[in-house]
Order: sequence, then structure tokens, then C-alpha cells
Amino acid sequence: MPQHELFQPGVLGGMPLRNRTLVAPMTRISADASGEVGPLMQTYYEAFGKGGFAAIVTEGVYTDQYFSQGYEFQPGITTEAQAASWSNLIKGVHSTGAKVILQLMHAGALSQYNRHCDDTRGPSAVQPKGSKMPFYRGTGAFSHTLEMSSAEISAAIAGFVQSAQRAQDAGADGVEIHGANGYLLDQFLTDYTNRRSDRYGGTLRDRIRLTCEVIERVRNAVDRNFTVGVRISQGKVNDFTHKWAGGVSDAQIIFKAMEASGANYIHTTEFAADAPAFEQGKSLAAMAKSFTSLPVIANGGLGDREIADRMIATGDCDFVAIGKAALAAPDWPTRARNGQGCREFDFEMFSPLANLETANAFALKNA
Repeated sequence: MPQHELFQPGVLGGMPLRNRTLVAPMTRISADASGEVGPLMQTYYEAFGKGGFAAIVTEGVYTDQYFSQGYEFQPGITTEAQAASWSNLIKGVHSTGAKVILQLMHAGALSQYNRHCDDTRGPSAVQPKGSKMPFYRGTGAFSHTLEMSSAEISAAIAGFVQSAQRAQDAGADGVEIHGANGYLLDQFLTDYTNRRSDRYGGTLRDRIRLTCEVIERVRNAVDRNFTVGVRISQGKVNDFTHKWAGGVSDAQIIFKAMEASGANYIHTTEFAADAPAFEQGKSLAAMAKSFTSLPVIANGGLGDREIADRMIATGDCDFVAIGKAALAAPDWPTRARNGQGCREFDFEMFSPLANLETANAFALKNA
């Protein structure tokens, strides 16, 4: 087959990659109760590397022992023991030729479970929309959150910084700051969840401040050749259709602020990565390309090889992150490159829980 740009080498923030395909971050709630890497996670992550993916962005990893944990059996990187468990996993993935980017996540008001505390914190005391997700062991409405104090904001920033340092020490190739999908940093960005009147609330530039401070502090705390990216979205796990009120002008402010803060790449996620971000015009990924000089990863419906190829070929993004299609076919890059078909994702893989035990049972049933 002729070489496609999708399978050409690339560089992501100084990180050389063998092709342009990454595994998107997906919550799998399969760690030990202690937050250390669980026994099924090693094989799960290594399978993507063996299947030809250039890099894996891990599931969101909680960053402190205060308010960051979002899910029961979510992995963390807040202790030396947790970091050591990631070190072993990373060595295994590296043996396949793939890179590892740890996604650093603070759940904020959307926490469904936290073994370190009973309360939740967000930018303001606002009841989150929607309900907890049953396939992540959640039931009922989200808890009414309390507004973060200045000291709690400082502790959250420090958690991101220290977790990034532990990830680097554990052998990861980079970290991704989770600023998307309705979690803490996105809560600060979003107008209806952030009603603060201090320096972290009010105008869009103030609401994006916390994300930018996290990026800057992490960037300054790790080595120069250690990649620091950021993920951003409009929609959220509890508000699928949310759009930035200012449209293109908001996108320009957000993307430029992230670049100025020192991010090495931007990872946009939408339900359809190639669709207009607003009513018409460019996709969110294409806007990130237009407004910054950074490499851009696009995510959302890119298990369709033709769409993935086209987005890279037209310059709307530099890399693609594959989610559900990678769960259905961990060897998606190898199959796509060879023109082979792939099994379609089946939501039965998430029933009753979106964990690896359920996925393995599904695979045995459908072998």
C-alpha cells in the first residue's frame, strides 16, 4: 500500500513518534483500591503498543489526596508506590515501541467517589448538571459542591506539579493536563459553573487562568525535553452539547493562552472531530492549528480511517487520538495500514461496568 500521512513519523512536543496515531484517554476504573496500577492494566496498555499505536494517553490519573479523585478504582500518582506501579507499566509499553503520556486529572465537582474525603470542591457552589455514570459505579445526582478556597486552589496546582514530576521519574514520556470534559479545570473555564469574583472568575481570560497556571507550573517543574500537553473540549460528560458562548473569539483566546503558558501540544476532543466547532466554519482542532503554532491532536469519531487521513492531509490536525475504535481493535493502526477491517465497538463492553474485567469477559464471549 502507498504510505499515508497517517503512518508517517511525527514529533509531538519533542517526542518522536513512529506514526500519527495515539490512543485516546479512557477511564477504565481497574486500578487497585489503593490507586496503584491493577493487574489487568499492564496487558491492556501493552496491547495498544503491540497493535501499532505510536503513543498512549492514559486514562485520567488523580493528582492529590484532597479532592482530585473522581472514580472508585481510578489510578493515582500521588505516592511513591503509585508512581512505582506506573513505572513497571511504562517499561512494558516502551518495550513495544510506543510512548506513554500520563493524563493528569482533577475531577472537581464531578467526583463520584473519593477515598480521601467525602466532600467535593469546584470553582463555585453550583450543583453539577446531570447524574453520576453507572458504568463508573456512580448512582444518583452529583453531590452539591463547595467553593474552593485560595488555599485549596494552590493545593490543586501543587498536586498537578508533583504528579508531573512523579510521572517523569516513573519514565513517562510526557503528561497531559486534563482541561476538558467538565472536570475541574473545565469547571473553572465554564461560565455557568464558575461564579467567582476573584482572579479566577469573571472574564474568559480569568476563567482560563487556572488551566494556564497549571500548564506553566508543570512546564517549569519538569525537564525541557519532557512533553507537557493539554486537552480541551466544549462538551462535558454531564453536558454533551455545551458550546463556548463567544464562539470563534473564545477559541482564539483559549488556544493562544494555552500556548503562551508553555504547552507543547493541544488535544481537542469533540463528538465528531471534523465537524464545525460552532454552527459553521472550522473544527475545533483546525482552530487550534490556526491560532497557535503548536502540534494538535484531534479526537472524536476518528476510528474512521478516511476521516483521520483527511484531517491530517488537510492540515486540520497533526495527530489523531482513537478511543472506542481502539477498544474494539487494539491493533487498529496495523489493520488500517494493511487495509483490513476492524470490529465495531459494542457498548456491551461497558456493561455493567466500563472496567477491564467486563471487557475481558466480553472478549471471551465473542472470541
